[in-house]
Amino acid sequence: MKEDWKNWRHITKLDPDKEMPKESVADIVTSGTDALMLSGTLNVTKENLTQLREQVKEYDVPMVVEPADPSGAIFEGVSGLFVPSVLNTPDPTWFIGKHSYWVKKDKNIRWDMVVPEAYIVLNPNSSVGRVTHAVCDLKAEDVSAIAAVADRYYNFPVVYIEYSGTYGNPEIVKSVSETVENSRLFYGGGINCAAKAAEMGKYADTIVVGNAVYEEGAAALKETIKAVR
Repeated sequence: MKEDWKNWRHITKLDPDKEMPKESVADIVTSGTDALMLSGTLNVTKENLTQLREQVKEYDVPMVVEPADPSGAIFEGVSGLFVPSVLNTPDPTWFIGKHSYWVKKDKNIRWDMVVPEAYIVLNPNSSVGRVTHAVCDLKAEDVSAIAAVADRYYNFPVVYIEYSGTYGNPEIVKSVSETVENSRLFYGGGINCAAKAAEMGKYADTIVVGNAVYEEGAAALKETIKAVR
């Protein structure tokens, strides 16, 4: 995969399990976001991923897939595959288990398109928090320590602070931003207005906006983009 993704400041996350109003698709996709990320935790299949890809591909915006389970990934018609490993869970399934199963079963992985992500999930009430059994009651120093391991020990190209559905603690994101040296810092969760985008955009290299697309619409999405430009 080309290194262009390292310059992305704003990603719009689209969930294959949610339906965008057809009249809103063009406004959302052409909002000025740097890239579209097709991603979800529940009920994501190759079929609905492909359907969503077909819905938005005509607009010529960089498009990547971020699968909850890498074995459900698609490579055709997208720019890359962002694969999460959850670091703050006691269940190795979500760090390496599903990944090794994927490698064992799929002999045609396009490794040049794969970008590994070190996920730190901090909302216990989110789908991803519940499914992965993430340990979310962490202090800033704990989160920063995990991020440092991801950055300098495992050499993940992305450290992703994921609050998924709720707005997170800016002090934690600030602490992580002061810790990571090589990884690109992604933040996602609860960004639905310019003020929140600007606040997290001070610390994260890239902000990811998802629920606002479905709950607030294209106007709110565009405000978050302006805020980090």
